[in-house]
Amino acid sequence: MHSLIKELLFKKLANPVLGQLSDAAVIRYKEGVAFTTDSFVVNPLDFPGGDIGKLAVCGTVNDLLMQGARPEYLSLALIIEEGFDYRHLEKIIDSVAFWAKRANVLIAAGDLKVVEAGAADKIFINTSGIGRLVRGRNLSVKNIRAKDKIIITGSIAEHGFAVLSSRRSLNLGFEIKSDCSSLNNLLLPLIKSFNQIKFMRDPTRGGLATTLNEAAESSGLAMMIDESAIPVSGKVRAAAELLGIDPLYVASEGRAVIVIAPEAAKKAIAMLRKHPLGRGACLIGEVAKSPKARVVLKTAVGTERIVDMLIAEPLPRIC
Repeated sequence: MHSLIKELLFKKLANPVLGQLSDAAVIRYKEGVAFTTDSFVVNPLDFPGGDIGKLAVCGTVNDLLMQGARPEYLSLALIIEEGFDYRHLEKIIDSVAFWAKRANVLIAAGDLKVVEAGAADKIFINTSGIGRLVRGRNLSVKNIRAKDKIIITGSIAEHGFAVLSSRRSLNLGFEIKSDCSSLNNLLLPLIKSFNQIKFMRDPTRGGLATTLNEAAESSGLAMMIDESAIPVSGKVRAAAELLGIDPLYVASEGRAVIVIAPEAAKKAIAMLRKHPLGRGACLIGEVAKSPKARVVLKTAVGTERIVDMLIAEPLPRIC
């Protein structure tokens, strides 16, 4: 265990904070901070557009960004099944190191446990993240008001279908690539430029529909969205129709839902579209006073229907 930690983890994730080799990293802040934690059990471990290492870093970084924080430090805890291939483990740690550097965050602390064969499915990862809040910004669902605009930064559901299509038991061959990515460079300039941003959330587990339902329930307002405005790729549409799964409920790992004051929406979209990760940014709806705590979809044929909260996970272990 000592050798594995020293020769693999410390070697590839080296930085001054982790190098303290203490039971807890010491991080001194004067400003407000955001703190989050997440666990990753994705199956399979590698999928088009990413792997469990990339997913762990990007997912945690994005959770901090959604609160208006600049991500700075992550912890990394690994639970590894006995007999797991060392070369695959090294590949995952290389991915963690690469994406942490890309997101400009340090792995500040960590843990490693090995369990007997059959007690885990290859490897599970837990990451926690901490970052400083951007000064003067207070993103909260409680800030949402009627007539605010709803923006999505790109096409939805690509991560969920990419993971599903790579499962050997299905072999669907959709050739869909996950949207998994850290959104620092896309969202931090936006957060700093627009104090009219009310709320942000990444539509991961449960997809866009669940994210908007949670916002509607917490705010007591209605989220009115337009089906024709929601960006969905042709490959995702084909997969959704074949499997009978609504893409509104499928996870994205590199997208953000943004609720912003109406006067700033057009400028925010224009700014997002200048970045490669935001080229597909679209205005997809508006907040209304009624029906209270509901998500309403205007369909392509002009009718309206209620989009309910997800009651069961259609795609297990996609994150």
